[in-house]
Amino acid sequence: MSTTDTDVVGAITLTDDELDPYVTHAGTRQWLTGPGVPSDSTLLGFDTLREHGLRRVADLVGHADELAQELRDQLVVGALRTFDRDLEPIVLDGATGEIATTYFYSEPSLMDLAPLAPSLEALVRFAVATEELTAFHGRFASPEGRFGPKAVTEASAALTAVFEAGAGDALAPYWRMAALIRPLARIAGPGEGLVLDLPKRLLDEEFGAGAIMRFEDVDFPPALVHEPTRRFLRETGLPEDGLLFHLDTEVPLPALTEYYADERPDDFSADALPATADRLIRLGPLLEDTSLVVDGTTGAVLTWSEPDMILRPLNADISTLAFTLWLLHREQTIDAAHDFTDSYEQLAAIMAHTLATVDPLACDPTPAPAVPGDDGWRYWPEIFEDQAGGTLQA
Repeated sequence: MSTTDTDVVGAITLTDDELDPYVTHAGTRQWLTGPGVPSDSTLLGFDTLREHGLRRVADLVGHADELAQELRDQLVVGALRTFDRDLEPIVLDGATGEIATTYFYSEPSLMDLAPLAPSLEALVRFAVATEELTAFHGRFASPEGRFGPKAVTEASAALTAVFEAGAGDALAPYWRMAALIRPLARIAGPGEGLVLDLPKRLLDEEFGAGAIMRFEDVDFPPALVHEPTRRFLRETGLPEDGLLFHLDTEVPLPALTEYYADERPDDFSADALPATADRLIRLGPLLEDTSLVVDGTTGAVLTWSEPDMILRPLNADISTLAFTLWLLHREQTIDAAHDFTDSYEQLAAIMAHTLATVDPLACDPTPAPAVPGDDGWRYWPEIFEDQAGGTLQA
């Protein structure tokens, strides 16, 4: 086995001897001995191929005799990836060249195959196309200013065309989800003073005009001095019910110290709150015991967890918070039409990738130096993956 580098991306290749006797499909042999698979990919991980070469599923599970016949000779080549780990393994049929995913269960009789791509070549091309869309280069490069609903529609159509050209009507749910959800990152271009400049009335059209709360200066506490945040709250606003976040509209926005002093004086003393609590503006509850706050000086959006007594980054700023709430609502509309939640873990990964395209901080588990005590736990990826809670189900 060898690893080769090109100007575009590293590649992992195998020799003919390493393919014998497992891979007999001619096209797959040509691909693995030629272009190979990427050694560095956001969506696909091939570390197992680089480190161990080809291995049969039957050689990796106990009680292999309980495996379905179609699974025994499948070859483990990699895994679908999310940010902090591999998801389900990617397996190759050495005779047909078809690619699928599976799960390794303690009871082999529960294992099955879910088609992913008609060939290894198609799998790589699909992943490259998706990453080109994310990076706004290659075939998906857009002229400056190409953001908004039309840009989303065009990008979705272009990505769908790439996938359907390679898989036709047999396109796997993972790629249909990618074609419909990943382009949503193009809904808004760069903002002034904020990460995003959301299209006018985007939130009104998604949630309903009557469901959007816009603030007046009288609602802002003295600690909210970050003018781009003030402007966003006045002109764009936030949904009162953002599915996972409920805006507190009963009282003017309080600093965290004021909230506990006025509303819950017996719960927390001032010295138990974050050192910056007097400039953290509480927008409302994210969870029953977690407040969503905005730093009145910097505009950063964070969470204050009462059980953990930890302040953590949530979003880069108020514009990417609004995008996240919009993305969640849009995903539920899409799921209602396509019922993607049968592939829930894949859907969660696509949602996290989409959010990270717009707001890397929201998904990056690296503890933030600007937030003392941050442990790297990130709310949005975790809540996306909460299948029991059904966050992404319509």
